[in-house]
Amino acid sequence: MENFRDFLQEELKDPELKAEYDALEPEYNIINALIEARKSQNLTQKELSNRTGITQADISRIENGTRNPSLSMLKRLAEGLGMQLKLEFLPVSQKS
Repeated sequence: MENFRDFLQEELKDPELKAEYDALEPEYNIINALIEARKSQNLTQKELSNRTGITQADISRIENGTRNPSLSMLKRLAEGLGMQLKLEFLPVSQKS
Protein backbone atom coordinates (compact mmCIF):
# COMPACT_ATOMS: atom_id res chain seq x y z
CA MET A 1 0.00 0.00 0.00
CA GLU A 2 1.31 3.40 -0.97
CA ASN A 3 -0.32 5.45 1.79
CA PHE A 4 -3.11 5.45 4.32
CA ARG A 5 -5.80 6.50 1.83
CA ASP A 6 -4.94 3.55 -0.42
CA PHE A 7 -4.97 1.24 2.58
CA LEU A 8 -8.33 2.61 3.73
CA GLN A 9 -9.90 2.22 0.28
CA GLU A 10 -8.76 -1.39 0.20
CA GLU A 11 -10.10 -2.11 3.69
CA LEU A 12 -13.46 -0.45 2.93
CA LYS A 13 -14.15 -3.12 0.34
CA ASP A 14 -15.23 -5.25 3.31
CA PRO A 15 -18.98 -4.49 3.66
CA GLU A 16 -19.01 -4.98 7.44
CA LEU A 17 -16.06 -2.67 7.99
CA LYS A 18 -17.53 -0.10 5.58
CA ALA A 19 -20.83 -0.08 7.48
CA GLU A 20 -19.01 0.61 10.77
CA TYR A 21 -16.84 3.27 9.15
CA ASP A 22 -19.87 5.00 7.61
CA ALA A 23 -21.69 4.95 10.95
CA LEU A 24 -18.84 6.97 12.50
CA GLU A 25 -18.64 9.52 9.69
CA PRO A 26 -20.57 12.32 11.50
CA GLU A 27 -18.23 12.12 14.50
CA TYR A 28 -15.16 12.16 12.25
CA ASN A 29 -16.54 15.15 10.35
CA ILE A 30 -16.92 17.13 13.58
CA ILE A 31 -13.45 16.17 14.76
CA ASN A 32 -11.86 17.09 11.44
CA ALA A 33 -13.72 20.40 11.25
CA LEU A 34 -12.55 21.35 14.74
CA ILE A 35 -8.93 20.41 14.08
CA GLU A 36 -8.86 22.18 10.71
CA ALA A 37 -10.44 25.34 12.11
CA ARG A 38 -8.03 25.43 15.07
CA LYS A 39 -4.96 24.79 12.94
CA SER A 40 -6.01 27.29 10.25
CA GLN A 41 -5.86 29.95 12.98
CA ASN A 42 -2.52 28.62 14.25
CA LEU A 43 -4.05 27.97 17.66
CA THR A 44 -2.85 25.39 20.11
CA GLN A 45 -5.33 23.39 22.13
CA LYS A 46 -4.23 25.39 25.17
CA GLU A 47 -4.94 28.69 23.43
CA LEU A 48 -8.38 27.46 22.41
CA SER A 49 -8.90 26.32 25.98
CA ASN A 50 -8.10 29.82 27.25
CA ARG A 51 -10.63 31.31 24.82
CA THR A 52 -13.44 28.89 25.65
CA GLY A 53 -12.97 27.85 29.25
CA ILE A 54 -12.97 24.22 28.09
CA THR A 55 -9.98 22.36 29.47
CA GLN A 56 -7.14 21.53 27.11
CA ALA A 57 -7.57 17.90 28.15
CA ASP A 58 -11.21 17.94 27.01
CA ILE A 59 -10.27 19.56 23.70
CA SER A 60 -7.65 16.85 23.23
CA ARG A 61 -10.18 14.13 24.02
CA ILE A 62 -12.64 15.58 21.49
CA GLU A 63 -9.95 15.76 18.82
CA ASN A 64 -8.85 12.19 19.59
CA GLY A 65 -12.41 10.91 19.42
CA THR A 66 -12.54 9.75 23.04
CA ARG A 67 -15.05 12.38 24.18
CA ASN A 68 -18.35 13.26 22.58
CA PRO A 69 -18.98 16.98 22.96
CA SER A 70 -22.40 18.35 23.79
CA LEU A 71 -24.07 20.83 21.50
CA SER A 72 -23.34 23.63 23.98
CA MET A 73 -19.67 22.64 24.04
CA LEU A 74 -19.52 22.72 20.24
CA LYS A 75 -21.09 26.19 20.30
CA ARG A 76 -18.45 27.38 22.80
CA LEU A 77 -15.68 25.95 20.62
CA ALA A 78 -17.11 27.66 17.53
CA GLU A 79 -17.33 30.98 19.40
CA GLY A 80 -13.74 30.55 20.63
CA LEU A 81 -12.69 30.11 17.01
CA GLY A 82 -14.66 33.20 15.97
CA MET A 83 -16.99 31.00 13.98
CA GLN A 84 -20.64 30.07 13.88
CA LEU A 85 -21.76 26.49 14.40
CA LYS A 86 -24.02 25.13 11.66
CA LEU A 87 -25.62 21.70 11.79
CA GLU A 88 -27.64 20.22 8.95
CA PHE A 89 -30.00 17.32 8.47
CA LEU A 90 -29.56 16.06 4.94
CA PRO A 91 -31.54 13.40 3.10
CA VAL A 92 -29.51 10.22 2.84
CA SER A 93 -29.48 10.49 -0.94
CA GLN A 94 -27.66 13.86 -0.70
CA LYS A 95 -25.07 12.71 1.81
CA SER A 96 -21.64 14.01 0.86
